[in-house]
Amino acid sequence: MEEILNIFIRSIFVENMIFAYFLGMCAFLAVSKDVKTGVGFGVALAFMLLVTVPINYLLENYVLKAGALSWLGESFETIDLSFLSFILFIAIIAAISQIVEMFIEKYMPALYSALGIFLPLLAVQCAIMGGSLFMQQKEFLNIGEATSYALGSGIGFLLAIVGLSVIREKMAYSNVPVPLRGLGITFIVTGLMAIAFMCFSGLEL
Repeated sequence: MEEILNIFIRSIFVENMIFAYFLGMCAFLAVSKDVKTGVGFGVALAFMLLVTVPINYLLENYVLKAGALSWLGESFETIDLSFLSFILFIAIIAAISQIVEMFIEKYMPALYSALGIFLPLLAVQCAIMGGSLFMQQKEFLNIGEATSYALGSGIGFLLAIVGLSVIREKMAYSNVPVPLRGLGITFIVTGLMAIAFMCFSGLEL
């Protein structure tokens, strides 16, 4: 239980998808113009991570890894399908993203319109694929650890995009120098937020 909590806290603050690895920056910068849209996209991405990472963990450990098919019998112990991991991870992410997109289109049409092209792009969002690849790299011991990592990564992304959205809404009423208006000041704020999150790297969990 302690290790699961450790993974959860680290994935939010120390290994934040945005501020530690700068994954998902395209949507992070484009969708964070107002808080409502930022929250909507952040929740959608967090849900995607929470669903796809555990599914891909099971796929990795019970189908793809060398010896993962041993549960089918001794003759399957030498089979290694790890070369299929990329394409199968992408297939899982694409399928789940279509379900999320259809749900938002049906029940939240205003948010669907606000997110525009970035909602279909959840299927190729590097933060989501990054979650599965980091899961593969970290070799978690069980699905509980993988789920904790997925949830923490999603919450970390949500905190980041909501924080930037709030700041950008406030900056709309600020006297920002003309050359820095728009993405210029947004890049500066993102850099400062990343530096602030570096303070958590000293946490001993």
